[in-house]
Order: sequence, then structure tokens, then C-alpha cells
Amino acid sequence: MDLIIAFIKKYKEAVISGLLLAAALTVQYGADFPSRHYLYLPLYGLSYLAVGGPVWLKAFYSIKDGTIFSEFLLMGIATVGAFAIGEYAEGVAVMLFYMIGEYAQHGAVHRAKHSIRKLINQQPDIAAVERGGSTEQVHPSAVEKGEVIRVRPGEKVPLDGELLTERASFNTAALTGESKPMARKAGEEVWAGSINQDVPARIRVTSDYEDTRLSHILTMVQEAARRKAPTQRFMTKFAKIYTPVVVWLAAALTFVPYLVVDDYVFQDWFYRALIFLVVSCPCGLVISIPLGYFGGIGAASQNGILLKGSDFLDQLRKMTMLFMDKTGTLTEGTFEVREVHPRNGFDREELLRLAASLEQHSTHPIAKAILDYATGQPLQPVQRQQESPGKGLQGEVGTRNILVGNSDWLAEHGVTYSGNGLDEAYTYVHVAIEGVHAGTIGIADRIKDDSKKAIEELRGLGISELIMLSGDNQEVVDGIARKLGLDKAYGNLLPDEKYRHVEEALQPGRTVGFIGDGVNDAPVITLADIGIAMGGIGSDATVETADVVIQTDQPSKIPLAIDIAQFTHRVVWQNIGFALGIKILVMVMATLGMATMWEAIFADVGVALLAIANAIRIQYHYTDEEFSLSPPADPSTKEEPAQADCCC
Repeated sequence: MDLIIAFIKKYKEAVISGLLLAAALTVQYGADFPSRHYLYLPLYGLSYLAVGGPVWLKAFYSIKDGTIFSEFLLMGIATVGAFAIGEYAEGVAVMLFYMIGEYAQHGAVHRAKHSIRKLINQQPDIAAVERGGSTEQVHPSAVEKGEVIRVRPGEKVPLDGELLTERASFNTAALTGESKPMARKAGEEVWAGSINQDVPARIRVTSDYEDTRLSHILTMVQEAARRKAPTQRFMTKFAKIYTPVVVWLAAALTFVPYLVVDDYVFQDWFYRALIFLVVSCPCGLVISIPLGYFGGIGAASQNGILLKGSDFLDQLRKMTMLFMDKTGTLTEGTFEVREVHPRNGFDREELLRLAASLEQHSTHPIAKAILDYATGQPLQPVQRQQESPGKGLQGEVGTRNILVGNSDWLAEHGVTYSGNGLDEAYTYVHVAIEGVHAGTIGIADRIKDDSKKAIEELRGLGISELIMLSGDNQEVVDGIARKLGLDKAYGNLLPDEKYRHVEEALQPGRTVGFIGDGVNDAPVITLADIGIAMGGIGSDATVETADVVIQTDQPSKIPLAIDIAQFTHRVVWQNIGFALGIKILVMVMATLGMATMWEAIFADVGVALLAIANAIRIQYHYTDEEFSLSPPADPSTKEEPAQADCCC
């Protein structure tokens, strides 16, 4: 009973109109007394007002805002005209079914925005912060950076921060689209919106409420929902021209036959014109297109892919060339020291200590690998330190001049080195002391598990050129390119050289993409027609400038994003072709007197409902979080370690 009451309250206009229409039809065709028209006419009138009143109000406000010829005015003219020629039941039915179509549209948009709203609901409004030896419950915006918050199992993390508890596990599905819990150790980052899975956690806050990762995601997705694709902009403009044209065509259909038809009957041609008006209403067509793009954006966000506008769905679909960074994009970007080769009589511990001393303030993944490996070595202060991007570091430790970098960096300073024994698939970081080669540290990265699959799927989706750009040495880059099946690979590149490669590829008629994660990738991401950032490990600058953000750092999400874009495009144009085709057919039939108002109702409301149902398919087509375009990789196969360079 409660459900019935709720249904009646929600759709009261249509329910009241339907009941009154049924009563009017019963009196008109089921009763048999001379004055029954005094009863069914008011019933038809009240039934019409229940659903027609809100539509006429919208038409009035639309005219007030400067838009005279709207779909509301079309429906109003057509239904009042039906009453004028005595077709009361058809006039009410047109407006009633139009209202039902409006309900369906609002419900569809509601569902399309569900994933966005679900994301917004992830933002907690209470934080338990430690202050003065006790815990206070405050709004997250009142917590300052550096304060410590507590999160119990089952609660959402209110702010980004650094985990202080030894270990904890967090569900990040709302942020990344991945159901697998994220394990964290003390000192590692925890994101707002994550759900604490197992143990009470203490977290030191590292960002303000408005600067959390979740806040940035919300901003991006909400702005994306407002940003129209070219097809949407076209249909909005089309509707503004189309609606007044069909009104004048309907007027012409009413009066022009008087000049050319011998047995002209005004009521017949006026009825045809009313059918013409009902059929021509563009509301279903106009709503189904943005609904399709809403579905595409929602499906992408559910799978950990954030699009900053529906126009980027079109750009992804048209992309034919993709440039890719290596470290952190195709490879894991988590390096380990595999071997240390002292040279010229220098000590292994001294070699590691000096290398780690120069790298101690660097954020590069290779620097972190050296520092992790040299744990326990006393780091020394460095004076006059200089860095050459893409090459290496120079500084003074005590009275000695130290170089740490690649072979080009040593050659630039006139240092010769021995390459004996350096034949593994590793990146080699060379150390020189006072102009003498002191030794080499071998470091390896690993190709991501899904990189190979991503490249194969990109080929299948029509990306004809796949090119890797890296600051790594050419041998390393070539080796990875061969393993992944890339078309071209360029190594030893400085940031401005990456920029130049992409700039030269930009041509009219070709859509060029770039995907990267580091700070040095931000200018190239901005330059490309479609810039993609690895958002999990990517720098803030890179994520801010990107058009598409991959939250999970998985390369396989790129072909998934393209597939969503292509599927969305197909659905949108299916709706356009189907709706216009049916409408034109019924308009021709109406002109020839072969259609009634019931065919017009189907061509308007029926077609709109079918188009909406088609658009909703996008949201449900990609609901599986583990969705893949190809069979899963054989778990028994493992990637070989990938070489990497200290300056990529």
C-alpha cells in the first residue's frame, strides 16, 4: 500500500488525468442518455488540465525567456487544436503520453547521473580528530593539515592523509572502480572517500577538505556533465531552427491545400496539421542525445576513468595515433637495485653511500630505489648540487666532486667508464668520484601486467600508430617496444623533445593522443588533441592538464575508455537515425491523410521512450568492474623485468 501511495504522489498528474480520461470515455461511449456530453466534456477538460497545465506553464516561461517555438508550445497547440475539432480523447491522450514520456526522461537522467551522485555521497561530513588528548567530531573542512584523524572499521576516510597505523586495508572502489581492497603500510597515502576495512586507523592529514583527491574527482565529473559534445551542441542548435520551421509547415499544411485541392475541407487538413505538430516534437530526440553522453561519462567513472567533458568521448573515438610515456605508464615505475659493480678500487658501501647522498632529495622512482637499497648507509650533506634533466646529478660531498647519472652525463664531464659485465636488461646508473668512474648500479623496472593486452586491444580499436617516448636510453626503450609490439620508440628524450615529437604529429584530420604520468609530461598532455593522465601515481600538474584521467594506473583502461566512447557514439547516432526516420515517415503519412493521432503519439512518445531505453544501455553495458575487451591473460605467464633509465 505504501508503494502505491508513493507512486500516486510521484506521478499524481498522470494518475489523475488517466482516471478522469477513463471516466470520460466510459460516459461518452458506455452511457446512453441524451445529456451525457454535459458530463464527459468537463471530465475531458479536467483530465487535460491535469497534464496540460504544467506543459502550458513551461511554454509560457519559455516564451518569457525568449524562446517562442518550444516543444511545449508544439504540444499545446496540437492538443488544443484537437479539442477545437472535437477530438477530445485524442487531445488528452497526446498530452498524457507526453507527460509519461517526460517522467521516463527524468527517470533516465536520474539513473544516468546515479554514478556521479554515488561518488558525491562518498564524501564524508564528519571527521574524528585528535585534539588535546581527546577525540572531537568535526566537519572535515575544520581539520587542518598536520592534524591526526581516526577512522574506525567500516567508516569512510574524510581527508587525504598519511597512514600512521602500522597496516590497514581500504576499499577504494568508489574512486578507482576496482573492488580489490588497497593494502597500505605506515607512511603511505590514504585517500578521502576510501572505506576502512579492518583495523582502527590513525591518519595524519596532508590536504585541505577542498583539495582532496575525492574533491578533485567530483569537480572533474560534475564539470564533464556540463560540457557538451559537438553532437549535443548541434542538436541544441538544430532544435531551435527545427521547431519554428515545423510550426510554419503545419500552418501551410492547413491552408495551402485550399489553393490546390478541389474538395478542400478545413477540418480534415487542420487535423492532419495537428498530427504533423505532434509527430514533429523534438523533445525525445533532444533528451536522448545528452542522456547517451551522460551514460558514457557514468560508465567510464564506474570503471575508474574520469572524463573532463563529453566532447572528449568524441576525441577518444576519433584518435588514430597514441604517444605513450614509459615509466609509470607502461611499466610499474617501482624500481629495485639488482646489482652493484664497484670499479677502480672503490668500495661498494662507499659507492652506494655517495649515490644515495646525491639522490636523497630527488622524487624520481630510480632515486627512491637507490635510497631504499642503501638503507642503513649514513647519508652525507651535498654542497653545490646541480641537476641536468634527462642526464643526472652533480655535487660536492666533503671536498670531492661526485657525478651520478647516465653514460651521456659521464661523457659530458670527460669521464670514461668500463662497460664490462653490464649486459643485463637493466638500467645502469654510473657514479664518478673526482673524474674517475667509481662504479655502476644496475636497476630494473617491470612492464605492467596489462600493458601487452592494452596494446593489442588498442590495435583492435583502430589506433594505427602506437609510439613510446622516453628519457630512457634507446636500447632500453627498443627492448620494451619489441616486447609490447609498438610501432616506434624514441629514447634519450628531454621533456622539450617529447613535446616536439607530438607537435610534429599534429595535423588537420588526425587526432593525436598522449598518455603520461610525470610532471614533465604535463606540457605534452596539454598539447595533444586528447591528453590522458595516470591519476593514481600521476603528478598534480599532469592530472590537472589532462582531458582523461585513469584512476587505477592500468594501461588496459585506455582501450576500455575508447570502447565506451565508440559505443556511446553508436548509440547516439542510432537514436538520431531512428527518431528522425520514424518522425519523417509519420509526417509524410499525416500529410497524405494516412495517419491518425495515435500514430503521432507513437512517433513522438513511443520513439522517445525507445530512444531513452537505447541510451540507458550504455550505463548497464559497462557495469562489470572487471570488464575486458579480450580474454584474461594467462596467469602462468610473467613479464620480464623492463629496463629503465635514471633520467626518463
